[in-house]
Amino acid sequence: MSTISRSEVAHLARLARLDVTEEELDSFAGQLDVILQSMQSLRGVNTENVRPTSHAVPLTNVYRDDVVVPSLDRDRVLAGAPDAAEDRFRVPRILSEEE
Repeated sequence: MSTISRSEVAHLARLARLDVTEEELDSFAGQLDVILQSMQSLRGVNTENVRPTSHAVPLTNVYRDDVVVPSLDRDRVLAGAPDAAEDRFRVPRILSEEE
């Protein structure tokens, strides 16, 4: 028995703005079911004495100094853009108002 339905996969695809075929809905439902079952098996792992971590090994972010260097001026950058408005690149809308 699948824990995720085709309609749920279709809903997730719409949210992710993915265009999936009917065959892909069936395939993805099966794949997501395997993933969800694997995640369910983790619920049985005793983590009571395990300290919470965000990484398996200790990591430290290494940053470089932020150094200002000469670059192109705004007018030269925007001159190469297909469309610009208010000193910004203008791009086509990809999301509708209702979403």
